[in-house]
Formats: sequence, structure tokens, C-alpha cells
Amino acid sequence: MNSVMNVFNFFIDAGPTVMLPVIITIIGLIFGLKITRAFKSGLTLGIGFAGIKLLLDFMTTNVGPAAKAMVDRTGVKLDALDVGWGSIAAVTWASPIIAILIFAILLVNIILLILKKTHTLDVDIWNYHHMAIVGVMVYFVTKNVFLGVGAAIVMAIITFKMSDWSQPLVEKFFGIPGVSLPTVSALSSLVIAWPLNWLLDRIPLFRKSKFTIKDAQKYLGFFGDSMIMGLVIGIAIGFLAGYDIKQVLQLGVSMSAVLVLIPKMTSLFMEGLMPISDAAQTWSQKKFKGRKLFIGLDAAVVVGNPDVITTALIIIPLTIAMALVLPGNRVLPFADLAVVPFRVAMVVALTNGNLLKNIVIGLVVTASLLWCGSATSPILTAIAKSVGINLGTSSMLVSSFAATSMIQSYLVFLAFSYKPLIGVPLLIILFGLCWYFFDNVKKVNAEME
Repeated sequence: MNSVMNVFNFFIDAGPTVMLPVIITIIGLIFGLKITRAFKSGLTLGIGFAGIKLLLDFMTTNVGPAAKAMVDRTGVKLDALDVGWGSIAAVTWASPIIAILIFAILLVNIILLILKKTHTLDVDIWNYHHMAIVGVMVYFVTKNVFLGVGAAIVMAIITFKMSDWSQPLVEKFFGIPGVSLPTVSALSSLVIAWPLNWLLDRIPLFRKSKFTIKDAQKYLGFFGDSMIMGLVIGIAIGFLAGYDIKQVLQLGVSMSAVLVLIPKMTSLFMEGLMPISDAAQTWSQKKFKGRKLFIGLDAAVVVGNPDVITTALIIIPLTIAMALVLPGNRVLPFADLAVVPFRVAMVVALTNGNLLKNIVIGLVVTASLLWCGSATSPILTAIAKSVGINLGTSSMLVSSFAATSMIQSYLVFLAFSYKPLIGVPLLIILFGLCWYFFDNVKKVNAEME
């Protein structure tokens, strides 16, 4: 037993760039990959983490002092830098309990399929990090492995059921039959969008709105490019910080570089996990022959929709403006502005492309991201430091539009982290009522119609 613990501690002490290849290699072997391919996948993830780490150091070095100067000059307290979902994914995959969480999520999916309580076969192993980060954060706060694993399991159950309930939206609006989207970054918005859409449907102004996508597209385009977005944001922060013109331009180019390079680094994560995902899909289909299944894919398959892109391009500048005036907000939106399409994709499908409703619901969703992100940024910053991401002497916190900034993740994190004997039962009761509504009441109403 001591020998096993010594080996385990060795890999933890060696850090995520060593631990990640080992964990991913083991997962790959379990799903039937050859050891060479499994190891290459793991090594690719380790390289991706190293790249993310370098970019985070670069970002905090350049943006940290500018943000502090901006706060001093304007009085706007935005001390939590949005470092992007890719950075948070890197932190998640570097956690010492990540292997336990990934296997727990996969096992939950298999059990629900066997019990016929879900139709979603989630083969998108990469996006398990959205569910796992809640377990990581609960474990970090409580130091209790069981609570951490429990939080990840509850996240998984909620996610797979929401995937089932929203599958008709994917099929009807996006025209993709047989596919569900168990990507928490897209699904989570529905927690707010479902009730808010119901409310807006009772207001004639929103229900009968004729504001179209074509009306909006005339004014967008060039500024929707992430490279230009980074340049503009960097220049704006530089001016607000009181920098001279040379420093302003340097900051603009630095911010632009980060927004271009972060997706390239995170693509290494996806490249490393694709063989694992393919092997998991093959394994699962062998085990569940003859069943009606929805293949759970990354929400990336729908974010290219013109309605989604246009809505996102309207929401992005409004989000930046809202961040400056929203009471209680500490998050400076930056890296995750590029993935706002993921946050509004299911909103667009729910409203059937009603642009006015999309904007109102989208802004409420982003307000929740800013508030929840502000509340959990100190914990996220501490976790980032614990896995070896050096934030230097910067006083900036880190946040993201991922992790527990998303309302679904935040509620589960809250229930398991603070007074779980009260929070967890309340969460289960609330979700049980939603389960009854969607699987019974709404289903009966749909059949009658």
C-alpha cells in the first residue's frame, strides 16, 4: 500500500505536465487504444497544458498592471481577469482527483443508459471538464473527496437529463437529428432561458418582435474577429489605465495575441482527447446495441449558425459595457468573449431565432456569468496556484465564463460546498421537480398538441 501511495505522490509532486500523460494513457488503454497512441494522446495534453501555462503568465504580466492602473484611475473594481475556458480546463485536468471524477462521470452515463433514464450517450470526453471542475472546486473547499465526487456525479445527471430535454431543440432548429449537446457551457444557459422565455412570451412586444438577423448583420462583421476584438479591448484598457500611446499599442497587440493563441493551445487538448473520444464511442456502441440513443456531441457543431453568431456579436460589446456598471461584478471580460456563441446557442434555439428575446435572455445569462464568476474567482485563483500556475506578484484574480460562473455549475457547487446537509437535499428536490415536469407534464402536453 505504501508503494502505491509513493508512486501516486510522485506523480502529484511532478506536476500536471507529467501527471496528465499518465492519466490519459491509462484511460486510453481501458478503452482499447494501443499504448503508443494512448501515450501520444496524453503527451499532447501535457504539451497543451504547458502552452496554456505560458500564456497565462504572459497575460497576467501584461494585463495585471494595466487593470490595476485602470482601477486606480477610474474607481471601477474589476480585479478578476477572464482567462478563458481553456485555462480553466487546463486547471481541471491537472487536478489530483481528475481520474476519479472522469471515471465517475462516465460510469453515471453508462448506469443511466442501462436503467433507460437517459438517451444521451456522451462521447465528448473532452467536455467532461465542465462537470469535473465543480467536483474539483468542491474538493478544494471542503477537502472531502466524497463531496467532490458527489458534486461531479450530480452535475453529470443534470447534464445528461438536460441534454435529453433539449434534444428536440437541436433537431428542430439546427436540423441535426439523433444528436444531443451535453456541453455544460451551452446547456447551462437554459436554466435561466426556459423560465425567462416563458415570461417574455406573455409580453406582446417580445412575442411579436420583427427585429431580424439581417437587420443586425448590416452593422457587424469586421469587429467580430477575435484578433480585432483583442486589439480593441487592449487599447481601451490601456487608455483607461493612463498609458502613453506606445504602451497602449503594445497592450493592444498583446491582448490580440492572447485571443489568437489561446484557441491554438486548447486545440492541443482536443487533439489529444479525440482518439480517446473515438475509442469511447466505439466501446459504448458495442455495449448498447439496438437502443435509441442520442449521440452527445460538442456544442461546437451548432455555434456556426448565423442566428447564433449574430446574437453573440451583439451580446459581446453589451457584456463589456455591463461589466463596468453591474453592481457586485469583479470580472473583467476578455478571453471568453470569443465563446459567447456557446452561451447563447441554446437560447437562440429555444426562442426559434427571435432576436429581441435572444438579446434580453443573453444579457441576463451573461450577468449571471459575471456575478457567479465574481463570487468564485478567489477559489479558482487558489486552485490555479495549487496546480503550478504562477500568477507572479500580480494582485489580479482569475475567472472565466466557464467553471462555476455558469449558473448550473454554481448552484451545484454552492449546494455541496456550504452546508451540504441542507443544500444537497434542496438541490435534489428542485431537480426532481424539473425531472417530473419535463418527463411527464411537458411530454403529456406535447402529445395532446
